[in-house]
Amino acid sequence: MASRAVIAPTEQNQPRGENKQKNMGVEGRNRKVLQDIQNLVINPADLGANANVTKRLTRAQLAALAQAAAEKNKNFVPATRVEQAQKPAESEVIVISSDEESEEVKEKQAVRERKIRERSTKKIVKTFSSVLSARSKAACRVVPKDFVENIDASDKENELAATEYIDDIYKYYKLSEDDVRVHDYMASQPDINVKMRAILIDWLIEVHRKFELMPETFYLTLNIVDRFLSTKAVPRKELQLVGISSMLIASKYEEIWAPEVNDFVCISDNAYVREQVLVMEKTILRNLEWYLTVPTPYVFLVRYIKASTPSDKEMESMVNFLAELSMMHYATVSSYCPSMIAASAVYAARSTLERSPFWTDTLKHYTGYSEEQLRDCAKLMASFHSAAPESRLRAIYKKFCSSDRCAVALMTPAKNLSSES
Repeated sequence: MASRAVIAPTEQNQPRGENKQKNMGVEGRNRKVLQDIQNLVINPADLGANANVTKRLTRAQLAALAQAAAEKNKNFVPATRVEQAQKPAESEVIVISSDEESEEVKEKQAVRERKIRERSTKKIVKTFSSVLSARSKAACRVVPKDFVENIDASDKENELAATEYIDDIYKYYKLSEDDVRVHDYMASQPDINVKMRAILIDWLIEVHRKFELMPETFYLTLNIVDRFLSTKAVPRKELQLVGISSMLIASKYEEIWAPEVNDFVCISDNAYVREQVLVMEKTILRNLEWYLTVPTPYVFLVRYIKASTPSDKEMESMVNFLAELSMMHYATVSSYCPSMIAASAVYAARSTLERSPFWTDTLKHYTGYSEEQLRDCAKLMASFHSAAPESRLRAIYKKFCSSDRCAVALMTPAKNLSSES
């Protein structure tokens, strides 16, 4: 294959030629390989007067020079690679790529074009069933199911939220709640009944509000009372003593500034003396084996209210109203575990406030309960809500009739749960 020869610069143009020679070397290494352009190797001696031409020649000039050289030497043979290596150093030769390399490029280009043609000619085949399903979805306007929302995403920067461990914590709560769950114990109590228990809790709610205690204290108090009554028979005259002693223990556990013993003696209208309260406190702790770190319904309420998105003050007040109202009734406490009571309160509250849908995939994920599992307990709560205005035990009803709790007790009970019940 022919090569292109470049005329070496003259001595008078040597400084400028040196810079061009350096640039030519770099440019030669980086330029793309050329095809055969039928250039001829020309001897500088044959150029005569044109020997001093510069390196940059036009195609017309090169063609004229090549024709003149061909006429002069009819037996011209293209220079081979060996001849190029033997040429004087004054003419720099650029080697053009071989025919084999050009054939490889052409072969790759042909394969690439064949693949493009195959992709363009390939037809998209749709099955009959897929077409029908797509048309039916478009006609029925199928709404996709709710996705599970990450309710802890906003608390990642809050170290107190413990977002890395919160799921494991509640898994432990669900596993350990059966250990402290209260079962039916009224058969073992000869001197008290369900009504007396409701009267005691109604009074404890007023005491709780009077001392302005935390919600955790109220739920732990009821847990202590029920667990103690399930282990020991209590006379009717000591039932109130069990109540104030349980609240004293819960206050010491949950509150920063717990009420003193004398405060409970005064609020019970001096029905008991200080020593009786302390003796009952020791008796309760001994029977419960000092086991006070228990998952109450309030522990689950905090989590499930957060999962009931979007949550607001009205929703929170309604959930707490239904939960506290159900805790006063022995049928709820003895039949359902704390997590189910909390989940049912959220479900009944959403039904009462007509938050659609009543139960979401997010709530099902975080509570572990389906709507069907909660329906029976939610019916009980709706019936308690309906009977609250006419009940003699009105402490909870009055508490949630106030404007600071959005007066949720005055709202109409859930129609979908009340009609079924």
